[in-house]
Amino acid sequence: MSAVPPVTPRPDVPLALAEPVRRVGPRWITFISLANLALWMAYFGPLQVLLPQQIAAADPLGKEAALAWVTGIGAAVAMVLNPVAGALSDRTAGRFGRRHPWTLAGAVAGGLGLVFLAFQGTVAGVAIGWCLAQAGLNAMQASLTAGVPDHVPVSQRGQVSGWIGIPQTLGVVLAVVLVTMVATTTRSGYLLIGALVPLCVLPFVLSTPDARLPAGHRAPFDAREFLRGFWISPRRHPDFAWAWLTRFLMQLGNAVALLYLLYFLTDAVHYERRFPGQKAEDGLLVLILIYTAAVVLTTVVSGVVSDRLGRRRTFVTVSGFISAVPAVIMAFWPEWTMVMVAAVIMGVGFGIYLSVDNALVTQVLPAAAGRAKDLGVINIANSGPQVLGPVIAGPIVASLGGYPVLYLTSAVLALLGASLVWKIRSVP
Repeated sequence: MSAVPPVTPRPDVPLALAEPVRRVGPRWITFISLANLALWMAYFGPLQVLLPQQIAAADPLGKEAALAWVTGIGAAVAMVLNPVAGALSDRTAGRFGRRHPWTLAGAVAGGLGLVFLAFQGTVAGVAIGWCLAQAGLNAMQASLTAGVPDHVPVSQRGQVSGWIGIPQTLGVVLAVVLVTMVATTTRSGYLLIGALVPLCVLPFVLSTPDARLPAGHRAPFDAREFLRGFWISPRRHPDFAWAWLTRFLMQLGNAVALLYLLYFLTDAVHYERRFPGQKAEDGLLVLILIYTAAVVLTTVVSGVVSDRLGRRRTFVTVSGFISAVPAVIMAFWPEWTMVMVAAVIMGVGFGIYLSVDNALVTQVLPAAAGRAKDLGVINIANSGPQVLGPVIAGPIVASLGGYPVLYLTSAVLALLGASLVWKIRSVP
């Protein structure tokens, strides 16, 4: 068992920049989890259902390529906006704190982007709307992500990351339920989620502390230094670089596997032919429910155990090897029963990964003054694969072996990422 000794804050370090030593309580965890639930509903409702439906209606013959372009461009916006918003929140010295203003403003902007999407009928309009939504949602994500290293001591981060990770998968379920069963049209689905995002953020913003950054601890703004800050030298911070690369490969494997899941059910599993009267979206919801149940059962437990053992890398490796198994199943056995088995295994693997890798990343950040910016750079490893994923997946599905090669590629990427985590030296 590994324990992190308590640290007495230095009197010359403001609370906003100090290493947290007091454990957070259930109320704080509940409200930040609710805000994260809104965030992931706003991401996955469109990605899993609304965008594919909207694009299929706008361009039925070229839907695969169009979806790849729209999601790729949106992810490119995310790659830029997440670290920039994080860096700006690091510098925010107003009376309302560093993070909460960005959380609320991002939620409102993201919700408005989804409302804009509700009224689009062309691929170009959908692309513009998704970029607007991504801009706001990534500003919100940058500030929320920084909440863990801002408030949670290292000895509790696996557990808290597990609780915060549950909304990432539960958000998929709720989003799909909302946009397929509650809201019966694409337009009403966008409007419903667009309204829920800021509403779910308000309890966290209005009733949890957010330490102010004293203006004297903020360096004068210099454009060159601001831009230079986004480059984190792998030579000076090798563990940060390896953590980034590990996440990038794992997320790339995930992006490659999930981008065409709805089309995979239609074209490879032949779900609608196997179950007359049902749509592929119904099968997608079943898979998401199975996957979410597996994640919920494993993510908090994995986080707590990794806190107690202090061994993050082992858990990340195990999760990567588990995650490769369902990709192989889907490559060779595109049958409904086997796909459901794959969903269980995928949920177990991702549940372990979700809490432990998030905790690991917070332990390799270069400096407290740039937590949100550095986590924004880490988040490029989440959004970057959404850009590169379509570039890889589109040609594979179209002409380089189809879905079997696609899912084998996903398995290889997961295994590679799981192996490289051992390059990190400062975290057990």
